[in-house]
Parts: sequence; C-alpha cells; structure tokens
Amino acid sequence: MSASHIQNTALLLVDLQNDFIHPDGAYARGGASSADIAALPARLSPVARAVRQAGGWIVSTHFTLVPGRGGEPMISEHLRKLRPFLRKGDFLPGGWGQALVDELAPADFTVEKVAFSAFYMSRLEWVLRKAGIEHLVAAGIVTNGGVASTVRDAHVRDFHVTVLEDGCAAFDPAVHRTNIDALRSIADIATCGRFLGSLS
Repeated sequence: MSASHIQNTALLLVDLQNDFIHPDGAYARGGASSADIAALPARLSPVARAVRQAGGWIVSTHFTLVPGRGGEPMISEHLRKLRPFLRKGDFLPGGWGQALVDELAPADFTVEKVAFSAFYMSRLEWVLRKAGIEHLVAAGIVTNGGVASTVRDAHVRDFHVTVLEDGCAAFDPAVHRTNIDALRSIADIATCGRFLGSLS
C-alpha cells in the first residue's frame, strides 16, 4: 500500500469495547464470552500500531445503550431477549464499559452506534468524508452482526473495504466463516499478516 493510499485509509474497529470483551465487562458478567473474541485485541494491536505509524486513521465504533429516565437503558426488544443480563450502566455513553479496550486505544474518531450497522443514524459517514477516508479496513465483532452490517453499508456508500478475516470473530466459528465467505462479493478479504505486509 502506497503512502498516499494509507493516508486515505482507516482501520475501522467495530465494537471492540470493554463491556463486550474485558473480563470485568457486561458480557463476561452475563456469561457471554468467547475465546476467539477475547483474542482479538492482542491480534489487532500490531495492526493498529502500524496504521498509526504509516499515517492512516483509527476509527472505532461503540455500541451504546442510551439511558432513559432514571438512567435505565433503552434496549431493543430483540437484544433484551438475547442478552437479558444487560442492566443500568452497561454500554453507558462516556462510561468505561462503552470505551475501546486499552490495547487498541486511542482512536482518531469514535462513533456511537445503536444498531448493528455503524452507519445507521450515526455520524460515521460524515466523519469519514470530512477526513478524506476512502478505504476501510474492517475488524471487530461480531462478524455476523456489527461487522457484516457495517461492511455492507460501506459498500453501498462506495467505500472500498478490506475485511481482516482473522481480525473479526463471532460466538460461533462456523458462523464467522460463513459470513466472511458471504462478504467476498463486496469486500477484499485479507489476514492481519497480509495487511501488515502491504504496509511495509
């Protein structure tokens, strides 16, 4: 990847947040953990460091539970059924749980999101256009949720997307593989190692 291209490239870290990944986060408390997901920060840390050093951007998306009256979070019904353990204070705007995990921080831009796609009702596209970003290198969780939805929405907005297949994970490895294969028609698929090699 040339120097001019990396300046128009962002590593898009999808939902790599404490409440999803950290042992003290909401998902760990609720018993929703995965070794594949837990391994992502260490695997992606060299990628983030290389992108920064090369002059690229780091953009992180942050799933958010918007607090309503009394601070009780507004939770979509499908999510409430899937994750009944979610409670007041989880994924709170500006809170520790909502934040990007320390291994990957800091990001140049952070974007709150309330649904699978980081483009849905957010400022993500506005930020990317203002920064001159044309190429997204997507990584994060879960492959079949936030990653796939965001990649598809990026594609219809004419962003060039590379998905780091070993930089993403789902709770089920088979679901991860199926969704990576499904994204091949709209995105380039690479490994973290291959992408790092393109930077050097």
